[in-house]
Amino acid sequence: MTTLPPLIDEEKLRRYLAEQLPGEDLPLQIERIRGGHSNETFYITRGNQQWVLRRPPRGPLLPTAHDVLREYRVLKALNNSPVPTPRVLLACEDTSVIGAPFYLMERVHGYIIRDTLPPYASDEVGRQAISRALIDALVELHAVDWQAVGLGDFGRPSGYLERQLRRWIGQLERSRQRPLPELDMVTEWLKDHLPVSGPSTIVHGDYRLDNVMYAEHEPRVVAIFDWEMATIGDPLADLGYLLSFWREPGDPPPALDTETWRVMEQPGFMTRTELKEYYAERSGRSVHEMDFYEALAIWKLAILLEGSYARYRAGTTDDPFFEQLEAGIPALARRALDVCHRSSSGGR
Repeated sequence: MTTLPPLIDEEKLRRYLAEQLPGEDLPLQIERIRGGHSNETFYITRGNQQWVLRRPPRGPLLPTAHDVLREYRVLKALNNSPVPTPRVLLACEDTSVIGAPFYLMERVHGYIIRDTLPPYASDEVGRQAISRALIDALVELHAVDWQAVGLGDFGRPSGYLERQLRRWIGQLERSRQRPLPELDMVTEWLKDHLPVSGPSTIVHGDYRLDNVMYAEHEPRVVAIFDWEMATIGDPLADLGYLLSFWREPGDPPPALDTETWRVMEQPGFMTRTELKEYYAERSGRSVHEMDFYEALAIWKLAILLEGSYARYRAGTTDDPFFEQLEAGIPALARRALDVCHRSSSGGR
């Protein structure tokens, strides 16, 4: 098996941080975090200082994907807002330091919910509170005046859905590894059922349960992570994305094997319909045509993962998660097609 190059040059990073963030001249302790499958995340410790470093994965990479400097910019803007975000410290475009651009942010402590729940979610009341807090944080994000926080040129406020379709169709053609007829059928359905968007907001682009951190002692979101897909656009895209990952008792098995997508099957978690209604109540927005946004989210995920599958087949990633994508991506495409058929038949 080919030995992959290190993702961080420890000594170069130590020297760089000594210049940028003066403190004790101590060796760095670096821990790679395997929770996600997109940008690479590391805990960096220097003495009693703790940071988080984010860098792109090894290539080949899809255009606009894995853009850590984009993450840094939106986080820096939101650090001046009520949205729960970790404080960013620096960004580095110089690829000679660790081999890729990266940024550093403070380390926040709390619970990221994947396959286990925090103690305050041991009963149905606590699990409902977790559901509500997730929507509350999303509503708070969508309420930010994106121009006032310095993101006036971060994205184009009109034509978001049309651009999403064009961009992701292009991504699919660049990353396609094999025929994906169901995914192509979803593409055509999305083109034919494009809704009219309301006023634009900041869109996270990857908003789901395991991309937020909850407080240690109460069901409150203290940080939202993974902003690489953030832009200005239709806020319902975030709600549709969240719904696409949200599971209820009786749902068919997930297309990909990850316990994160099953934890909310436990009693007390809101249903998808309840999440939509609570979002509508808190935001004042209409949540009609959500089948389009849910199908769009699953379709985009399948395309994104096809790009990851290309990296896996090229031997540039050692993430064992990608082994299941050969069958997992067609299964996601079928699930997206089911949502399209549900909408066309007048289902919920």
